[in-house]
Amino acid sequence: MTLADDVKTVLTNNAPLMAILTGGVYAGVEEISRQNTPGAFDHNKEIRPCALIKLGTEVPFRAAGITNAVQSPVTVYFYQRLGYAEIAEAEEIVFDLLNDAKISDGMWRMEFDIVNFNLRDTALDCAMISIRLTAKRLR
Repeated sequence: MTLADDVKTVLTNNAPLMAILTGGVYAGVEEISRQNTPGAFDHNKEIRPCALIKLGTEVPFRAAGITNAVQSPVTVYFYQRLGYAEIAEAEEIVFDLLNDAKISDGMWRMEFDIVNFNLRDTALDCAMISIRLTAKRLR
């Protein structure tokens, strides 16, 4: 499993989060779209609250005596049609689930980096929030 899959497992195993993200949680796709992630859309082809997990560029992590450690950025993008209420609540849950957590073997912990509120995805014409955390782990 990849780091994105590990994060997806943690998120999808949380019932309160999945009750909010009725459009699902996605990893391994480049973007949320009607073609790539049809479950993210309702019968009117409007986006439902959903999340997309994307990995960023890894950089070395210096740990005492360990040569193959990296810092792996993980960004979770949240989408909803109008407003930010549901995805703001989802972001809070994800922060609580992932910050300072060890979610897989070979990982020391995930650390909160940044959250961006009140964004807009112009291609999907919807509200968006993103949170980025960094996984400190063995590669």
